[in-house]
Amino acid sequence: MRQVIVMMVNATRKYGYEYLGNSARLVITPLTDRCYRTLMGALHLNLGGAPEGPAGTGKTETTKDLAKALAMQCVVFNCSDGLDYLAMGKFFKGLAASGAWACFDEFNRIDLEVLSVIAQQILTIQRAVMAGVTRFNFEGTDLPLIPTCTTFITMNPGYAGRSELPDNLKALFRPVAMMVPNYAMIGCVRTFTTQSLFVKGTADNAFQFQA
Repeated sequence: MRQVIVMMVNATRKYGYEYLGNSARLVITPLTDRCYRTLMGALHLNLGGAPEGPAGTGKTETTKDLAKALAMQCVVFNCSDGLDYLAMGKFFKGLAASGAWACFDEFNRIDLEVLSVIAQQILTIQRAVMAGVTRFNFEGTDLPLIPTCTTFITMNPGYAGRSELPDNLKALFRPVAMMVPNYAMIGCVRTFTTQSLFVKGTADNAFQFQA
């Protein structure tokens, strides 16, 4: 079987062939396109991606849609201040052995002491991927490694109860700012899908009404 290669700018990635069903896709706007380019650049450098911005800007959904475009399984996990490094270690073991993606939503809700340990766990996996090994030692456990495994995090900076990421953790991710979505363009495309005859005016009026 021939291997399909997905390319974006100077980044390349193997197609995952994971069947994810015939679900709805995101409307591509300049914001989501910029997020795709940043995340693909992070994958090319064997780093993680870190979309950050206010709630409702599409951070998690854009990450999931990129995974669907590459046919990769993406597991979304909502973080809380009750997480410890042992639970995260089990999560990372499963990711490394399965080759799946993980998107940790509201990652900066985790306590600062736990984030420092998590940084070392992620670094261990990233170094093993860069070395091109098929097995590696993770916290005393010998694990198989599928190099497609990747970690993404989303953050809502400025909210109460959020921690500032330590520098050793920031270095493992490429950040991308997600600000205000283009509601008019999204409404226009969504209205097109209903085969409306007055798409542009309908989308603009809906956006003005919402604003």
